[in-house]
Amino acid sequence: MVVSITAVSLSCTKYYFDGGVHDPKYNGTILDYMKEKKPFFDSTLMVIELAGMTDVFQNENVTFFAPPGGTVHNVIQNLNRHLRFNGKDTVSRLDQIKSEVWRNTLSQYIFRGTNLLKDYPQRDTLSYVAYPGQNYTSYGGDIMNIGVIFNDAGGVTYAGYRQLYIAYIPDLSNPQVSLTNIPVATSDIQPKNGVIHVLNRTKHTYGFRTNAFIDQAISAGISPATP
Repeated sequence: MVVSITAVSLSCTKYYFDGGVHDPKYNGTILDYMKEKKPFFDSTLMVIELAGMTDVFQNENVTFFAPPGGTVHNVIQNLNRHLRFNGKDTVSRLDQIKSEVWRNTLSQYIFRGTNLLKDYPQRDTLSYVAYPGQNYTSYGGDIMNIGVIFNDAGGVTYAGYRQLYIAYIPDLSNPQVSLTNIPVATSDIQPKNGVIHVLNRTKHTYGFRTNAFIDQAISAGISPATP
């Protein structure tokens, strides 16, 4: 594992799963919490710094659907496959990708204000008309759908545990078609300046749409690796 703040971290062996936390309150900022859990958020912290958004997580009041560091590793792997296939040099350091790309993609996960799981409406992927969740504007201006899935229990519809989802909408003219649905693994972590909902690492790749991230990175220009 390379320890430089701009190096691609390849280690992410610790994961959160459903069940929440015993004490949701955290006596520190969102950034403080992530630093305390650095083995899990290593590459995510690098992205925050490269995006120039540390102040957002330290001082602003926001709700953050936090992508674990492993999701960043996933998208870099996919980017490198694309680059190799096209005979180009691969990325070995996150700072080879322009800061505006990191800022644009990271902003999709951030929403102004504080929203806990209980504040979001019900969402049912099999019954969107009745339970569509709700569309929210992200920090960067993207429209994302967020809602809570009410699972069944004991044969009773909607009586089971509730799980928060965030979804990227690829076509705003058809906002209920082909959504990229990402489950939250741990919800309602409450630092002093907002809320953290940690996304499921194994079911997500950073940026929601891998091809779009690749296109952005290449279009903005990938810098050569430095020694």
